[in-house]
Order: sequence, then structure tokens, then C-alpha cells
Amino acid sequence: MDPEVRKQVLRKLTYGLYVLTARHQQELAAGTVNWLSQCSFQPPLVMVAVKADSRLHALVEASAAFAVNILAAHQKDVAQAFFRPTQVENGRLNGYAFEPAPVSGAPLLVDLPAWVECRVTDRVKRGDHTVFVGEVVEAGLRDGQACPLEMWDTGWFYGG
Repeated sequence: MDPEVRKQVLRKLTYGLYVLTARHQQELAAGTVNWLSQCSFQPPLVMVAVKADSRLHALVEASAAFAVNILAAHQKDVAQAFFRPTQVENGRLNGYAFEPAPVSGAPLLVDLPAWVECRVTDRVKRGDHTVFVGEVVEAGLRDGQACPLEMWDTGWFYGG
């Protein structure tokens, strides 16, 4: 297999961009992710791949819960803010206001249009990421008209 062809082909898969958050005890973690998809209607399930050596992974693993904060098309700057380690200062997460999710307490970014909160039901540990399957236990919609941010529109690549 030609590694350059493989990389180009895998980069043609489409992805949205999301800020995944978790809370375990008093510690919070957040990170921008794009390997995420709904994977069941009944029960409603989503799956997300999280880098295995990240603090976010450790908190999702420890808490068995996570929240998916859905970015709007114009919120590339918010996505970029969560490429760096999580900082909690003055009631803000990496500079953005948040509130606790109703079930797990995972941070919900209040300026984003929508979110889902999930309870981890399964884990697939392979390669450098773990795929967490989460059952949706709560959801919120702040702006039903917002279009989601897609990786392709940013000029960024995470894959291949």
C-alpha cells in the first residue's frame, strides 16, 4: 500500500468538529475531537475516538461519562482553543464560559449551539485512540438554526 495514497484517501472521509468534555471528581478536561458519530437510534448511542495518552481520555475513563459540545460553522476559534491543555480560570474553560451538565457535571460550553451528555457503555482500545461508545442521557439545544462546523471548512486535517 502506498502510504501517501492511503493518507489522501483517509483525509477524504468527512468529519464535524466538537469539543468533548469530561469531569471526574473536581477535575475537568476538554479537547477538540472529530472522530465522532451517532451509531444507534435505540438506544441513542454515539461513538467517539479519544487519544489514549490524553488527560481527556483519563477523565472519560475514570468518570465513565462525557459531553459533546457541538460547534457552529463560525466557531473555528473555539475549536482551536481546545487544542491546548485544559485551563480553568475565573469560571471559564480555556477562556469560554461553561456550566455543568445535568447528569455527569461535565462542562457544557454555553456559547455553543447544542450538546449531548453520554454515559459510557463500551470501550474499544486499539491503536493510539480508544473508541468510547456512550448512551445519550441528556441533550440541549441553544440554537436550532446553527450549521455545524466541519473539518473540511477549516483547512485542518486529523487523519490519514
